Amino acid sequence: MEIQLRPPHHRVERRAVGLWTARALSLVLPVVLALGAAATIWPASRTWTVPLLVVAAVLGALYAAVMPSWRYAVHRWEVTDDAVYAAAGWFVREWRIAPLSRIQTVDTVRGPMDQLLNLSTLVVTTASSSGAVTIRGLAPGVAREAADRLNTSTQLTPGDAT
Repeated sequence: MEIQLRPPHHRVERRAVGLWTARALSLVLPVVLALGAAATIWPASRTWTVPLLVVAAVLGALYAAVMPSWRYAVHRWEVTDDAVYAAAGWFVREWRIAPLSRIQTVDTVRGPMDQLLNLSTLVVTTASSSGAVTIRGLAPGVAREAADRLNTSTQLTPGDAT
């Protein structure tokens, strides 16, 4: 059986853009707030904190505005009778294939932000040094169905998952 590297067909949920935006802001806002607080509390630092604050605010806003939509455009996934396909990334793009015979565990994960946005993550652990295939931004029912399908398929697939 030969498995071809090809783009997966399914998009993640559009709500994933909100998740990625919130995560981006959680990285940017503490830096901007810390620089703003330093400039306010420590007047002597303003010669370097204010320019850094402006740069951090502009680049952070650009990152939070562009990255989530860019990721949404790239992220794809698919589960077939032979493999799990995933395409991810926004700056560095990655395509992954996990043949069913190499799958060791299948999990669904729902963190607090995922729950708030009604999203789920499918984590397919394989016998690979590259780590698990992680598909973020799925509807919980879709993730559950994919996990069930993979569980059933891997039990019927010959191989030792190593």
